[in-house]
Amino acid sequence: MRLPALSCLAAAFLAFSTAAGAAEPLSVVEQSIVPVTAWGGTPADASKARRHTISQITLHHQGEPFKPGTDAQAYLRRLQSWSRVTKGWLDIPYHYVIDLDGRTYGARDIAFAGDTNTDYDPAGHALIEVVGNFEEVEPNQQQLDAVVNLMAMLAAKYKVSIDDIRSHRDHSDKTVCPGANLYRYVKEDYFRHKVALRLAGEQAGKHR
Repeated sequence: MRLPALSCLAAAFLAFSTAAGAAEPLSVVEQSIVPVTAWGGTPADASKARRHTISQITLHHQGEPFKPGTDAQAYLRRLQSWSRVTKGWLDIPYHYVIDLDGRTYGARDIAFAGDTNTDYDPAGHALIEVVGNFEEVEPNQQQLDAVVNLMAMLAAKYKVSIDDIRSHRDHSDKTVCPGANLYRYVKEDYFRHKVALRLAGEQAGKHR
């Protein structure tokens, strides 16, 4: 699907902002990410890390049920322990985790390449996990909005092309991740369009 020209996207974003209120700056999105220390995690051993340069953004799902009322911070602590003790990985395999309320948590240090159970090399990928099993349930709007905001922030910060926003299953045929109900938003270019609008609006705002 061909994306509209940036000037058209900027105009559309400004019209939307006027009607619905301007989106918060991407710097605020980054500042709102809950750091590892705040949810009770511990930093990874940097001496064992594989460092990389971000060139892609890749979406995952948890792949397990995540019921309303589940303590997201306790989940992250369990995930960190499982990743290190059971899997023998450096840390949580993803760089960011988004909960049911659309809150974004820092996980693995973005400077360190992630891990995967499948056959692609995640070096260069900024990895985002959304909690829930989207083979079974639909993502809610808070989660979708959080994905857009986070992807836009990462795309701006690391100069990632809109074309390089994909999902786990786009890089491996050994998985259904991020689940059919979330993958639909990737396949239909929902995230690419929304991120492009977000970036256009950020650029327009700097020139007003």
